[in-house]
Amino acid sequence: MDLDLRKLRYFVAVADRLHFGRAAEDLHIAQPVLSRQIRALEQELGATLFTRNSHGAALTDAGRQLLDDAGPLLASAHAVRRRVSLAAHGGQRLVVGFRAGIPVIPAAREFEARHPDVVVDVQRLEWDDQAPMLLDGRVDVGYVRLPIDETGLRLTPLYTEPLMVVLPAGHRLAGKEEVTEADLAGEPLVWHADASTQPTRRPHPDSGLRVRGVEEKLEHVAAGRGISFVGRSETVFYTRPDISYVPIPDLAPEQIYLAMAAARTSPMADDFFAAAQATAEITAECGNYEMWQRANDAVSKRG
Repeated sequence: MDLDLRKLRYFVAVADRLHFGRAAEDLHIAQPVLSRQIRALEQELGATLFTRNSHGAALTDAGRQLLDDAGPLLASAHAVRRRVSLAAHGGQRLVVGFRAGIPVIPAAREFEARHPDVVVDVQRLEWDDQAPMLLDGRVDVGYVRLPIDETGLRLTPLYTEPLMVVLPAGHRLAGKEEVTEADLAGEPLVWHADASTQPTRRPHPDSGLRVRGVEEKLEHVAAGRGISFVGRSETVFYTRPDISYVPIPDLAPEQIYLAMAAARTSPMADDFFAAAQATAEITAECGNYEMWQRANDAVSKRG
């Protein structure tokens, strides 16, 4: 029997809330209807997904497994609807996502030379929406920075780039040729909300300043509230007088990958993958301003 996506959405709502009544309110359906749908899904799968308790509900092992698999599956279905809707309105478009500092133009020009009838749009990605935007179809392919939840994604390595520490302009280490991790011992951190994305000294979940985007990160550093880390390419596009970027060579370099939904079959996206791989060296060089200018010249000549 085919898996009913509506029942799957109902299951995810209950799994998120762990309460049938509150999930029914979110879904705008009656609780008995929701309970019947979940029981029907359990019968179809031949597994118990929830156990009820005095506080609401708890996931079984089977329920936890289904929740892990449900996200990419529902996102893929949403992406199909999105692409069909776009196709119905005519024209061909490829949406390329990118993290801060990663230039899309080298691969886009290479791709457009092969597909002059396709419009390449770009979409900024943050650390926490890289995977969701690829899975639900808002982005066709994306330049991502590791770590990323790889579930449901196809990943291809492109290049690495050195990490830089971001310091307030008046910091004791600002302007140094390079620093070590030991030099930064005791410094407060400005970090992404997911501590696993930090390249060094994993902060305690309740400590430090948590941010989402690079602009917010730089504002806190400039105000003297902590230090942070960025890839070298980000320093090219975010120069300002109140912060200082210093190389920190004893940290592992940041890894740049190209990603798309694994379930998607798209010759057009595959061609962009090929263009990105062909121009990876040029894109990597954009982490230095002078090389960025030369890279743009090189891409123009190739086009």
